[in-house]
Amino acid sequence: MANVKIVTDSNSGITQAEAKKLGIFVLPMPFLINGEEYFEDVNLTQEEFYEHLKGDATVSTSQPSIASVTELWEELLKDGGEIVHIPMSSGLSESCHTAQGLAKEYGGRVHVVDNQRISVTQKQSVYDALELAKRGKSAAEIAQYLVETKKDSSIYISLDTLKYLKKGGRLTPAAALIGTILKIKPVLQIQGEKLDAFKKVQTLKKAKEVIVSALKSDLETRFAQFVANGEMTIAVAHTDSIKEAELFREELQNAFPEIPVTFVDPLSLSVSCHIGPGALAATCARIVK
Repeated sequence: MANVKIVTDSNSGITQAEAKKLGIFVLPMPFLINGEEYFEDVNLTQEEFYEHLKGDATVSTSQPSIASVTELWEELLKDGGEIVHIPMSSGLSESCHTAQGLAKEYGGRVHVVDNQRISVTQKQSVYDALELAKRGKSAAEIAQYLVETKKDSSIYISLDTLKYLKKGGRLTPAAALIGTILKIKPVLQIQGEKLDAFKKVQTLKKAKEVIVSALKSDLETRFAQFVANGEMTIAVAHTDSIKEAELFREELQNAFPEIPVTFVDPLSLSVSCHIGPGALAATCARIVK
């Protein structure tokens, strides 16, 4: 295995315990809750986060401090190796651009990957990087692969409420009121950089049908060759809705029996704070074969 260290952030959904087992390193994302700083999976659990969110606390996201990033890098570089750093999408946070700027001071030994992933698709990138490192690929080769394949994934998210989009200023109060009266459950998408509207439905059942249809379209068109090569996986993510997520996993496996459903994970808290609890997401992503 090449002497390459893999670093990501907690937006990947990889816990500190899981990171230790995998032999990677996860920077915890900072949150401000009612003005007090917390760190995901360090002094802030998923359960505590949703307690604050449901209690109408003021929740905002931040990025890892420069010191926390550079201290980790410098410790990992002591044995002469290299680093592949896989942060959340640059379209959703400035943490990627910050890390890219810092990496310039390390003589080409730190490769920051902007492959526009988040949550379970970001996690898949980490697993791909690990596999490539095991095959002896250099940090530069791993980073190049991850960037070249950055568009080979899709995320579709069904929201249970419009409350948090309104609270975060991503929806006007009037639109949120109308949506609530009409019981609208929007389906959002992430295709690379941004979280965008996809479709509007009125029930979770319909939302799941829309997501399955969208995945089917992607897998039969954009990703058809990858499917034929056995290079695609499906994953599920959720916000405080594990039972629905496990049920959706079974439905997706039945809908796409030829494609493995790999992860069923909590959605990144950096996304969760903007969309609230009860959200359900499904993704498809290309993997290393």
